[in-house]
Amino acid sequence: MKHHDSGLSFIVLGMNDEEAPQFSPDLQALIAQHHIFSGGRRHRELVAALLPEDALWIDITVPLEDVYEQYRQHDAPVVVFASGDPLFFGFTTTLMREFPGCVERTVPSFSSLQMLAHALRLPYHDMYVVSLTGRPWHEFDRALIERRAKVGVLTDKKHTPSVIAQRMLDYGYEGYTMHIGVLLGGERQETYSLPLEEVPGRDFAHPNCLILEHKAPTQYAAPLGLKELDFFPLNGRVNMITKMPIRLVSISLLELEQRRCLWDVGFCTGSVSIEAKLRYPHLQVQSFEIRPEGDELMQTNSRRFHAPGIEYLIGDFLEQDLEQLPRPEAAFIGGHGGHLQEFVERLTTLMGERGVLVFNSVSTETLDNFRAAVASVGWHISYETLLAVDQHNPITILQAKPGQG
Repeated sequence: MKHHDSGLSFIVLGMNDEEAPQFSPDLQALIAQHHIFSGGRRHRELVAALLPEDALWIDITVPLEDVYEQYRQHDAPVVVFASGDPLFFGFTTTLMREFPGCVERTVPSFSSLQMLAHALRLPYHDMYVVSLTGRPWHEFDRALIERRAKVGVLTDKKHTPSVIAQRMLDYGYEGYTMHIGVLLGGERQETYSLPLEEVPGRDFAHPNCLILEHKAPTQYAAPLGLKELDFFPLNGRVNMITKMPIRLVSISLLELEQRRCLWDVGFCTGSVSIEAKLRYPHLQVQSFEIRPEGDELMQTNSRRFHAPGIEYLIGDFLEQDLEQLPRPEAAFIGGHGGHLQEFVERLTTLMGERGVLVFNSVSTETLDNFRAAVASVGWHISYETLLAVDQHNPITILQAKPGQG
């Protein structure tokens, strides 16, 4: 990621999928004056007639590290052809990250979503855009939870219109029309506008993109306090669910508005994970449960409450390989199986200086154990309150933070 002081630089020209691309006379002259070109194989087919005879072409293929290495072999400008608007989830953004200060000029064409909006005569100034091209579901799920009324989605061969529609229906996001644009900008362009329910199982040519439009949009307001009786319980044991008042205080103490990733250890029915995800859709939620029943419980309850995107692992927390997971900035211990000291050690090590840990204690013994565990790792109890709900035993809710307080 070093800055390059050599003569290497980039001019990025956006284009669409037309057989005979129309570049202005000054851009045609610019192309004629250069020697090194780059783009996808489809771009090369489309612009071949415009390139000088001695042109050197660098294919943009994965892994991109190999492409970057080819660029670095040159001490001259590279003209890059890219689809649509190269600054709109495009290749210019990638180049600026990898070669800071080396992009000299970028020229836009229409993005695929702009072309789809124009084909539909659909105003798009209020459209929320997410990319699923080589990316996880996270930002798409956030758009759903936030009840965005108009969402533009860039797809890939894994995140197809059919797969996207099925995910929305699985989590109860109905009432949308899916507008699908196929091979936009070329002679084979097609558009479809379908109720969401008609999309699963249908195939559409690639590349495609889509716009989701809700027929009756509502102002988003995150629920505050999911009722425990609405959850599908563990083996019918409703008392195993963290009570709503306890859950709300616990989530408040996790300070999630300031954090990007929550770990919920011992999620049981998933109530803390689900409420946190709905209230803070920006949040990555990683949950753990030792009991195999947790699989069905999380699947059932996350769908019941329209909360996609909660990642979870079943099995002993202390035996999980945590290296590949996003690092927690907040953690809730909902169950510990007698290994509270080890849980606290593992979580605080992963969280570091900005971490926050929340724990609910029912007995004096676990309360003492948590205090001792927190002290042993150099953290301190930053907040503590005793709460009794109905006829249930009082619960002490504790928040711990790094340092001695």
